[in-house]
Amino acid sequence: MSEEKKIKSVAVVGAGAAGAITAAALKAENYFERIRVFDRRETPGGTWIFDSDPQPALKVQPGKLPPDVDPPLEIPPNLPQVTTPDRRERFSQTPIYNSLTTNVPDIAMSFSDRRFAYGPFAPHYIPRQYLESYFSAHGTDKLLSLNTTVEDVTKLPATVSGGLERWKLTLRKYDPARHVDAWWEEEFDAVILANGHYSVPYVPHVDGLEAYIAAYPGRVLHSKYYRTPLPYTNKKVLVIGNSASGHDLTAELVSTATLPVLQSRRSASRWDGDVPPPGIRWKPVIQSYSASTGEIHFSDGTTLSESDIDHVIYATGYKPSFPFWNSARNGGPLFDYAANKLVGNYLHTFIRAHPTLAIVGIPRVLTFRSFEYQAVALARLFSARNTGVLPSVSEQERWEREREERTRRERRKFHDVDWESGETLAWLGALFDIAGLGTLRGEGRIPPALTEEVIWAIEHVRKYPEPGKGKEKEKETEVPSKDKQENGKERRDGEWVLVERQRKDLLAFI
Repeated sequence: MSEEKKIKSVAVVGAGAAGAITAAALKAENYFERIRVFDRRETPGGTWIFDSDPQPALKVQPGKLPPDVDPPLEIPPNLPQVTTPDRRERFSQTPIYNSLTTNVPDIAMSFSDRRFAYGPFAPHYIPRQYLESYFSAHGTDKLLSLNTTVEDVTKLPATVSGGLERWKLTLRKYDPARHVDAWWEEEFDAVILANGHYSVPYVPHVDGLEAYIAAYPGRVLHSKYYRTPLPYTNKKVLVIGNSASGHDLTAELVSTATLPVLQSRRSASRWDGDVPPPGIRWKPVIQSYSASTGEIHFSDGTTLSESDIDHVIYATGYKPSFPFWNSARNGGPLFDYAANKLVGNYLHTFIRAHPTLAIVGIPRVLTFRSFEYQAVALARLFSARNTGVLPSVSEQERWEREREERTRRERRKFHDVDWESGETLAWLGALFDIAGLGTLRGEGRIPPALTEEVIWAIEHVRKYPEPGKGKEKEKETEVPSKDKQENGKERRDGEWVLVERQRKDLLAFI
């Protein structure tokens, strides 16, 4: 390969789980001359960093998307430069609540070369400690630039005809000793985005909600700012949403709030039975709010009066935000919010228009472990040591088009990778093939095997028991043999449940 087409410097944006494994995979190649990992927080850990006091909770902005609420900062001229600190909200605090534990069995979630301290569903501080130590264990802590926000990513033209495009990053680092922001620029041959998507909370538009928020300040908030049920003692609470966080918050509020705790659900989740658990009352989706009367109207015609509710908590998720992406200079946006997907992507990882740009961590499937497949494939590709080549542009376009059609038909999100249909195995297998093996001298990581033990944990170990299961229970301290797995029973060990199913279930616990 000519020098003009070699990638020798790589910037990684984000030092959470995706950034940690990406840095380790790049370093293992023993090929790149410069690797830098930038993160705006004071320590590695990403979304697993715990902010005990999330105040002040930001104003809820129904229907607003990241480009509206998380716009880029104005970059000062003539860099490098020192300015007064910018105090604008950048959504850097995390959504971790006190009782949060992981939802994925540790054997399938942690990276292949290190297990969590304990599991299978570890408290939130375990992944944070794990990620901090992961950087140190792999010597990638030396690559970190913390308290550093990537404010702009701009494409640079290739230095020679036929060469690869490069990237200029504009960076801002808060200096706590001088209480100033230091701005500067760095250039790289390639950029890998690993900045996660649990920062900017999303609340859907509902008729009358904005006026209701204005009429009742502090009543409506997003679950990102929830930490404990104690502030809701003897309060009447409505939770909107039925994902893992909505489930956790609703169940936890039963211990302090006025009963019943109300939960608005668009549809039943895997862990719902035929009737709500004690202390909880299910409601359908909200049709409208009335600021003048304080009423909340539901799709089934029922209504809550102003005196029926003290707090409304939206557990309705997040939208990925890329305020640093310079759409004007880079030929267009990176994310299509109408379609809820990366623009022009292949395998949720590669960006067709930019061969030296990639992203790790967008699909919510197996979290840490799936990031490892992406990171290893990218490290091998950027070092030009991969065994499988990316298909032609037309083939990549066909993959994206067919996936759009299929997920639209099945009413699924583009980046939700299904387990029970075999999508997850096919996706990881494609990344596995692109990566290939390391060198004879041991340079480069090898994508992890998806072993029978890992698959068994994915399909049988559940954080939330399935309704109707558990009438027959046995103590079990180790993975059962195959004949034990086929006896159709549920086993309980401590606080986790091994669920034997007649039918595979998709990764709904993520």
